[in-house]
Amino acid sequence: MGNSGGSLAARTTGELHQLMRAAGFTGVDDTEALAGGWQVTEFADAGRRGLANLVQRTGAPAVMVSFFDSDVGFIEAATPDGSAWEGLLNREKAEDYEVPMEHFPVEPAVAGALAWSAAAGLTPDEEAIRQTLTGSALFAEELCSALLVALGIPGAP
Repeated sequence: MGNSGGSLAARTTGELHQLMRAAGFTGVDDTEALAGGWQVTEFADAGRRGLANLVQRTGAPAVMVSFFDSDVGFIEAATPDGSAWEGLLNREKAEDYEVPMEHFPVEPAVAGALAWSAAAGLTPDEEAIRQTLTGSALFAEELCSALLVALGIPGAP
């Protein structure tokens, strides 16, 4: 049982893996280019302030999901103006791990996701976001992919 890395989506014209390393991420894989300047990649560890550091370096929004045993996903998202939100993927499995669910209420996460998407210039699907944040899957990575699509990230896998 333990951390199994994470996935990150960010909009940048720079080399995302280099920017991530400079921001404190480790074990960064090659990036996949999506539409609209978005890129996605996997990583081993984000460090204590990795996401905030990355957003500051790129000047653009980013969202990441850190996985716990591929069963649970902890979402963090931020924008350059300091807006941020957190959420949880695979709530049913998270309960099995005794994750304190009161720290991850659904409605504030949905509101945060919608505001983050708007700040990123995206067109989110509110119902799909809610379904992703309340749904379950064998692997949290499946819900992560669905979340990126729901947030409106163009070309998300």
